[in-house]
Amino acid sequence: MKIQRFEEIEAWQLGRELTRKVYQLVKRADFSKDYGLKNQIRDAAGSSMHNIAEGFDSESNAEFIRFLRYAKRSCTEVQSELYVALDEGYIFVKAYNVTYSCHCERR
Repeated sequence: MKIQRFEEIEAWQLGRELTRKVYQLVKRADFSKDYGLKNQIRDAAGSSMHNIAEGFDSESNAEFIRFLRYAKRSCTEVQSELYVALDEGYIFVKAYNVTYSCHCERR
């Protein structure tokens, strides 16, 4: 079965879920006041899904693969930023584990 829309791509769906979780996390009191980290992690999470959508519309498989790599890098960036949020006490270990493992480790 050929994928007709980027919304059908499982990786995009996971990126969307990651983005939703990140947006929930940054609404927490202390996290919401750290504008630099809040904006950086939201942008990286959004990029994880947006790059997949953009790559899907490319004109070659090689180009699509390039955008998938960008999406993976954005996910890795979110993982790193989650460490900062954890270290700063903006999130607890449970939220960290759920966001890090369930959405970034799937391949």
